[in-house]
Amino acid sequence: MDVVQLLGANVRRYRKLAGMSQEELSLEAGMKRSYLSDLERGTRNPSVRALGRLADALKVQPHELLNR
Repeated sequence: MDVVQLLGANVRRYRKLAGMSQEELSLEAGMKRSYLSDLERGTRNPSVRALGRLADALKVQPHELLNR
């Protein structure tokens, strides 16, 4: 699996485990919902800063979003 697709799948999984909607996570992470949607589908390549903001919003370590 491509690392960008892996990240997207993990963001979706952790978001659902946290009981958050895309809208809620995007607000918490300071990004647009459409950008988050693209990330979850693996069609956007996020910056390291965006990865950190998502991890903070999901209350996980950044490396957890990249683990298989």
